[in-house]
Order: sequence, then C-alpha cells, then structure tokens
Amino acid sequence: MTEMLLYIAGLVLFALGLLVSIAWHELGHLSTAKLFGIRVPQYMVGFGPTIWSRKRGETEYGIKAIPAGGYIRMIGMFPPGEDGKIEARSTSPWRSMIEDAREASYEELEPGDETRLFYTRKPWKRVIVMFAGPFMNLVLAVALFFGSMMTLGVEGQTTGVAAVQKCVIKQSEKREKCAAGDPVSPAFKAGLKDGDKIVAFNGTPVSDWDTLSDRIRDTIGPATVTVERAGQRVDLHPDLVSNEVPKKDEDGKVVQPVDYEPAGYLGFQSRTEVAPLSFGETTDRMGDLLENGVHSVIALPGKIPGLWDATFGDGERADDSPVGVVGAARITGELMTVEAPPTTILVMFMNLLVGFNVSLFLFNMLPLLPLDGGHIAGALWESVRRHTARIFKRPDPGPFDVAKLMPAAYVVAGVFVCFTLLVLAADLVNPVKIT
Repeated sequence: MTEMLLYIAGLVLFALGLLVSIAWHELGHLSTAKLFGIRVPQYMVGFGPTIWSRKRGETEYGIKAIPAGGYIRMIGMFPPGEDGKIEARSTSPWRSMIEDAREASYEELEPGDETRLFYTRKPWKRVIVMFAGPFMNLVLAVALFFGSMMTLGVEGQTTGVAAVQKCVIKQSEKREKCAAGDPVSPAFKAGLKDGDKIVAFNGTPVSDWDTLSDRIRDTIGPATVTVERAGQRVDLHPDLVSNEVPKKDEDGKVVQPVDYEPAGYLGFQSRTEVAPLSFGETTDRMGDLLENGVHSVIALPGKIPGLWDATFGDGERADDSPVGVVGAARITGELMTVEAPPTTILVMFMNLLVGFNVSLFLFNMLPLLPLDGGHIAGALWESVRRHTARIFKRPDPGPFDVAKLMPAAYVVAGVFVCFTLLVLAADLVNPVKIT
C-alpha cells in the first residue's frame, strides 16, 4: 500500500513539474509579446477542454485538461494575403490551409489592433518573442541543475572500500559468486578490508576514484597500496593481475554499449557517497548534458526502427530509447519507490525535469513550423530579404508570409503526432524501467 502511494506521489510530482515547465515556457512568449505591444488574448497551459480560466486585463489565463503542451494566442501571426484579405476563400486544399491559418490569426481582431499585430513588429522583436519560450526552458533547466548539483550533490565512487572480491571474475561474465578454479583476487590476498580508505597508490597520493581507477588499470604486477584503517596508515603489497573490465572513453566514462578490455585488476568494490559539486564541475556536466541532448535529437530518426520493434515486435526497449510524457511519469513513479536516500531520489527527480526542459528547448529550436524555431527562421529570412533589397536599392519585399509554409507545417505536425503516438504505445507496452 505504501509503495502504491509513493508511486502515485511520483506521478503527481511529475505532473506538477510538467505544468510548471509548460507555463514557464509560455510565460516567456507572453512577457516579451506584451513588452513589444502585441495583443495576447489567451495564455493557456495544456490542450483540450478548459478546466479553469480567468481574464485579467485583455488576456484570458487558463488551464486545459490535457497537460501535453500549451500556447499563447497572439493577434496577427501572419500578414494578410497578397490581395490584402484575410478570409478563407479558396477551394484548393493546400491554399485553404494557408488561408485558414491566416484567418485564425485574426479571429479576435478588435478595433485598434491594427498597430498591435505580431507580423508588424520588426523581425528582431519577433525573434525575441519566439525564442523567449524555449529560452525559459533552458533557464529553468540550468537553474534546477546547478541548484541540485551544487547543494544536494551527486552520488559518486570514492576511494573507500565497500567490499573486497575474494576471487578474480571476468566482469564480462556478469556473475558475483566465485567458481572452482577462479584465482584469489589480489586485494583479498594482500589483506584489503571493508572500511579501508585508499589514500596512496605506489607512493603517490590519490583522493578521487577516477585517478585511483586509472592507476589500477595501468598496473599489472607488484604494487604498494596505502590505506587508512582505524586511524592509522597501512601499506599493502598486492600483485595486480590482468582482467576483463569495462572499457572507458577519453573522458573516463564507461563506453555505451558496454565493451570490455584487458586491464590491471585489484578486486574491490568502491564505496559511493553523495557530495556537492563545484561550480566548475557543474558547468562541465551541464555542457555535457546539452551536447548529449543535441546528439540525441540528431540520432532520433535512427532510433525509430528499434522503438517500433520494441513496441510491436519482440525487441528489447533500449535504455536510451525516446521516452514520452507517460514514460517519464512512470519513471518518476518508480523512482519514488526505490530504496535510496531521499537526497538521491530528489536529485534524480530534478535531473528528470532538467532533461525534460532541455528537450523542450532543443526541439522547439528546430527550424520547422509549427515549432518556435520555424517562426524564428521566417523572421530571420524576412530580415535578410529586406536588408538585401535595401543594399541593392530594390523595392521592399515586405513581410515574409509564413502562412504559405502551413502545408509543410501540417506535414511536420503529422510526423510529430505519429512519433508521439509510437512513443506513447512503447511507454505503455514496453516501458523503460529503472527497477
């Protein structure tokens, strides 16, 4: 019963985090639109039926039933047609898409709005309005990440000894119990004990796990390991052997998928502790997170076949498989039931929200309509056209009609909807799990 309540609490926490992230994104659009005098009739968090709304000034603020996004409605998103009209009037399906979008952007036009239309603002102002939403997600991600890493910290390996392996087992075999014929581990033979803290290796001080791990890997044969034990320093003399261990990349991280290589082996399990990171360490990790996010977006199309196989075939769901809102909610629910220190659970939850906001930032910056990046690209192209015309003393080409790209926008939206439905099915049928 307690585990179920914790799981439900995780779902509620994720839903609240999701709503805050969406509201924060739309607040970026809203605040900059109002700053530049654009009329905004609606600010909504969610889609579908409205469950609550209040009108303050000229803007209606509300929450809708489906927390899968949000929007603000700005008057005059698209310029009038070439004939100066905004009403739909074509029987061509493609042309109708353009005219319907144009007409919808003028639905709530009121007297006096002629000077408050979105498309009449200078391109740099429109870029700011459209960029402000994704940027708010990036700001929130950075704030959450730095707050959690520099105050709560992150769990990491130390030079302390949590357990000593009694025998040498190839780590590629993924077994824990010794079998007949397994040689005695160097650590056990040399007398290393649980609770020891390694402070030096071959006479050189070591204070972090990465340094100690590298020196162990680089050593095969006799070595001197200095440990702190019961307040005293003790020198041990193990004879390190070669063993199959997980391969690391240039940054000292285990490569994915896991591969193995021969390296020096001592034979103990390091103790883990939660410790705050410095500003520099946190900055490096934030940079890695953004870089990995960009790579994930680029690699997304290549993951669709595996996602399809995991959903409708007999394939396994990869740990780095795309996860949707439902999948992330399930992960948060599972996270709350994990047997771990509360600070560790809180850091993992914060990191989940960080990842979600980074994803919102990166996806919305794609130069495709109907995403924010598509509108940014349209405003930048208009600026290029007008500056080019001015340089060559040609007539001003006027506003770039983004509405003409709406047929392509519907295609992009259709692809996103299909992908979202596939991820949703995978999250329901074969979800990513942490337990």
